[in-house]
Amino acid sequence: MKKQTMMIILLVLLAVFALYWFKFRNKGNGEGDGGVKQQALTLKKHSEKFNNSVTAAMDAYFEAKDDFVEADTTKAKTSIRKFIILMDSIPVDELKKDTAGIYETAVSNADNVKMNAESLLKQTSIKEMRMDFRGISDALFPSFFKAINYEGRKIYLQNCPMAFGDNNDANWISSTYEIFNPYLGKHDSLYKAAMVGCGSVKDSIFVK
Repeated sequence: MKKQTMMIILLVLLAVFALYWFKFRNKGNGEGDGGVKQQALTLKKHSEKFNNSVTAAMDAYFEAKDDFVEADTTKAKTSIRKFIILMDSIPVDELKKDTAGIYETAVSNADNVKMNAESLLKQTSIKEMRMDFRGISDALFPSFFKAINYEGRKIYLQNCPMAFGDNNDANWISSTYEIFNPYLGKHDSLYKAAMVGCGSVKDSIFVK
């Protein structure tokens, strides 16, 4: 009788253990007990064509930045013309499959970028061109890059606190951490090349 009682207790314990294990396993999956399975967050990836198009456009932007460092307005306009064409070639229609509003935001930001770029082409003075270059830069970083969920190489947002005089700063984007100021440059009428390194890194963006 004693042996039979012990056997019953053992079976009960095994049953309790099995029930506990089953519930614990399902809890870990977010299922069972009426729970709803939590969906894992997924990173949205663009096509290679999309990312290559963004990279090509930014390469043209960086060329224009270097042209301003050298104070070469002719080359700067050539680079900006190329930049506009490459911005238009980005297949933003891919973003229509993304979260609602992303496509519209990206298109609006891209239009703002191109509006400043087209204004730059109409300018005759390097100061006015540089002011439009500031507008291009501000429209790109962070607005456009965040809207498209930028997936390119690491880039840096840099700032000169005296780009257009005291307390009149300007941002630009660089592919390198080192400062090459496109607003004062190597041939400034007042500072010559002394201020080409003037500025600081404010932010960066890259794929983690």
